[in-house]
Amino acid sequence: MLSYVGSFIGIAVLAYLSVYSSYPLIAAPFGATAVLVFAVPDSPLAQPRNVIGGNTIGALTCVILIYLFGTAPWVMALAVATTIKLMQLTMTVHPPSGAVALIGVLSNADWHFIFTPALGGSIIIVLVTVIFNNLVEGRPYPKHWL
Repeated sequence: MLSYVGSFIGIAVLAYLSVYSSYPLIAAPFGATAVLVFAVPDSPLAQPRNVIGGNTIGALTCVILIYLFGTAPWVMALAVATTIKLMQLTMTVHPPSGAVALIGVLSNADWHFIFTPALGGSIIIVLVTVIFNNLVEGRPYPKHWL
């Protein structure tokens, strides 16, 4: 039940902030991020460094590759593969970040995509997760920040 309520609140906050601020702070991969941070908050893949770092790497990677090569199907594959490798090298593996890179290429994202939704949305969902999980006894989040 806690995962259900937490994920509802996390996605609702992103959705309402997107609507009322006119900034796109939500993207499809955040659904998968919500699964990780609210259903398995102890997972290394759900920690703030991974959520924020991984999603930012995915967004930055796709924007650079779009700038260099366009949006051909092979660029989609290159964006996902490069994102995975960069997350491994930086120890920020977060599976939804591969989807961030893919969605970015599919939507021909520009540099704004890095900040909204990738970075901004990631920070917000982490903050909501910290608040929600720490209000519940026995559910501390995060296990570590860095």
